[in-house]
Amino acid sequence: MQILYSIAVRLIRCILFIAPISGKTKQFVEGRKRIWDDLKNIPNDKEVIWIHCASLGEYEQGLPILHALKAREPESFYLITFFSPSGYHANKAQQIANLTTFLPWDYPSDVHRFVQCVKPTKVFIIKYEFWPNLLLELYSQKIPTFLIAGIFWPHQIFFKPWGGRFYKLLKSFSHIFVQNQSSKELLNEIGITKVSVSGDTRFDRVQQQKQDLPFIKSFIGERKCVVAGSTWPQDIAVLKDIIAQTPKDWCWLIAPHEINDQRIRLLMNRLPPESQRYTKCEINLLSKAPVLVLDTIGLLSSCYQYAQIAYVGGGMGTRGLHNILEPAAAGIPIVIGKNYTSFPEAVSLVKAGGVISISNAREAKKKLLSFIHDGNHRKETGVINLHFIRANLGATKKVLDILG
Repeated sequence: MQILYSIAVRLIRCILFIAPISGKTKQFVEGRKRIWDDLKNIPNDKEVIWIHCASLGEYEQGLPILHALKAREPESFYLITFFSPSGYHANKAQQIANLTTFLPWDYPSDVHRFVQCVKPTKVFIIKYEFWPNLLLELYSQKIPTFLIAGIFWPHQIFFKPWGGRFYKLLKSFSHIFVQNQSSKELLNEIGITKVSVSGDTRFDRVQQQKQDLPFIKSFIGERKCVVAGSTWPQDIAVLKDIIAQTPKDWCWLIAPHEINDQRIRLLMNRLPPESQRYTKCEINLLSKAPVLVLDTIGLLSSCYQYAQIAYVGGGMGTRGLHNILEPAAAGIPIVIGKNYTSFPEAVSLVKAGGVISISNAREAKKKLLSFIHDGNHRKETGVINLHFIRANLGATKKVLDILG
């Protein structure tokens, strides 16, 4: 099984190197070509702490751990790796770690070379990344490896009768920190005992200080604002009518999940004609624009503090609901699409009444207008979300307490 897997990885790599590619796939391939040059920047006289994240969401989840480790061990060298380009580019803009690069292909020789170059003293893997050759290499070299904010479900292959080889991957972790008790129980049932319930580090992340964004203040002015974050075309389809009918004393900030010129142009064509695009906005017209499209990355989490209502995208399609904890921490009501049941925090907050799920444009218009016209309703709903965030803080401290 391991040999077949490695052959498949090598075959995919060869195909991508010779096939015509563009966009994110090109960034994915090109980024891995410069890994070895990046690693030359690692000093020989410092301990290296390595944190691996799949993409931007996992990076946000891992940031509280990174900040806490840097405060506790400031002399260490901090490496962050990513599987996807989106997380890589967001982190490069923030420059929190000492070095950011891509995870190598999960092929035995590549992984061995990478680990030999890095020589990490500790490795932290965020949430879901179970790369077989990487985990086996770290285990064989006796490098302490920890899973952070893991969450497990009965349908995962680890818990199937035929999942024995995958179950062994979990044994390679020195300790697994999970978000909830049910995940711990699932792992205990298959003999994985080095497990602690720490909670979700994203709660700690959303409580950290946000950037001050003067351009948002200029855009909103005396108006109130709806922030629609991480939207896809399916989300805009249900929001288009309410955006066009929003009262003049309100405005919209829309942050698309995928940012490229073609998608942004299509989005702008669906919005009121006076709408502005952040990277090309006319400053003197900004305060009069009904909609501002945030066509850049890394700023959305700081935008919710200026909003009175949030819409979080992903739930109208099958891509997956995006982060609702950031607007929840701002203490504002949240509207999402219909597909959210795989996200425990969304299930909890829909049940509590802080998050409202809609299925179509008619429902979107009804629910959002209700919040727009009723300030008490907004406040009461937002308080539910804020209390939920505060009740779930502390995951980072639990992790560090156990690490010692």
